[in-house]
Amino acid sequence: MKDMTELVTRISGANPRKCMKCGKCTAACPAYDEMDYHPHQFVDMVETGRLEELMNSRGIYMCLSCFACLERCPRSVEPARLIEAVRLAVIRQQDKNHLKPEQIPPLLDPDLPQQAITSAFRKYRK
Repeated sequence: MKDMTELVTRISGANPRKCMKCGKCTAACPAYDEMDYHPHQFVDMVETGRLEELMNSRGIYMCLSCFACLERCPRSVEPARLIEAVRLAVIRQQDKNHLKPEQIPPLLDPDLPQQAITSAFRKYRK
């Protein structure tokens, strides 16, 4: 699992070791009530190598990617980037995608931003 920890920190560009566990990121999180692990706990789990548990968590799909946690962090740890990296690591595993391209409705709104489509691929099950 050490390789996975290195992969997640490399993908995210964030350094979980800078976290002082103040909880400001969690206090700023609008999805706090929906998550089984909170932003400061995500950081701790990455730092301590508990990625298997984190990768099986539904919380990585509850993160809104609003970066409120990033804005509040006094040490610029960037919990949202770590969460995104864990989610990407899960998706990179074979057959773990939650939405397949053929499941996208044929009548897709042409004004829908590409970011919304990408986000749907990463977060939602059909």
